[in-house]
Amino acid sequence: MDSKILLENGTNELEVLEFTLAGNSYGINVAKIREIIQYQPVTPVPNAHPSVEGIFMPRETMITAIDLKNCLQRGQSEPQGLFIITNFNTLDIAFHVDTVVGIHRVSWREIIKPDTTVSNAEDGISTGIIKKNDKLIIILDFEKIISDINPETGLKVQDIDEMGPRSRNDTPILIAEDSALLNKLIVESLQKAGYVNLTHTENGQEAWDTLSQWKIEGNLDSKVQCIITDIEMPQMDGHRLTKLVKEDEVLKKIPIIIFSSLINTEMRRKGEQLGADAQLTKPEIGNLVRTIDSILGIDGGAEG
Repeated sequence: MDSKILLENGTNELEVLEFTLAGNSYGINVAKIREIIQYQPVTPVPNAHPSVEGIFMPRETMITAIDLKNCLQRGQSEPQGLFIITNFNTLDIAFHVDTVVGIHRVSWREIIKPDTTVSNAEDGISTGIIKKNDKLIIILDFEKIISDINPETGLKVQDIDEMGPRSRNDTPILIAEDSALLNKLIVESLQKAGYVNLTHTENGQEAWDTLSQWKIEGNLDSKVQCIITDIEMPQMDGHRLTKLVKEDEVLKKIPIIIFSSLINTEMRRKGEQLGADAQLTKPEIGNLVRTIDSILGIDGGAEG
């Protein structure tokens, strides 16, 4: 499968690949997919997590295979079906699924926030739901699935401790991040790094509304001097937010850092075309702090 994204920049759309497991429909952002291949035998890994089927080496690259059915408490996968090979957070991971249905092009506004519609098996690992032809497609949080299996792949908050003591900084920063857990971890990490004047929003739309209100009130400089945004968010994604900010004559001076699991070659090119000032892959919270220091002209923020 050719997973190259053909979407225009900043349209607030995404392509979702629909696949099945145990008769249920699930989705993944096409931007995360490298390719889809037929199932092939894997080599088991001793003492591995129960959801890790093993490793295999297509094209001389070692890839870990995850039994997605096991992750969702739907039993064990048979040695058949397909591998969806993904790349996010600089990791190559294969997810074992039953079948692939097709690709849907949707707006982020069409994605419903998970609630009681999602069964217990998907509780906590669904980022949204799409309704297509009277069928619900559950979009899974693949980053959380992987971090649950291997916590070391999550946000590297220990990087902040390794920076040592840092002085307090009141420069106002606006954060757009839909994951409640990541929002909390990013805020806590930045506060620990000395950045204490933070406004956090749940998606690009909320961030845009907040910026627009500050612009009307005429107090932008005192409210925001740097924006940090995820890419994948309901209502409005980070690319759309970046496009709107950089096309606005008043707001375009505000530096935007895209902090996302989706920073690959193609997505980096999109971010550059939209005017993002920096783009960082999500686990590297230490690099995020150093980038903020650089953009704001702060000498490391260390205590003197």
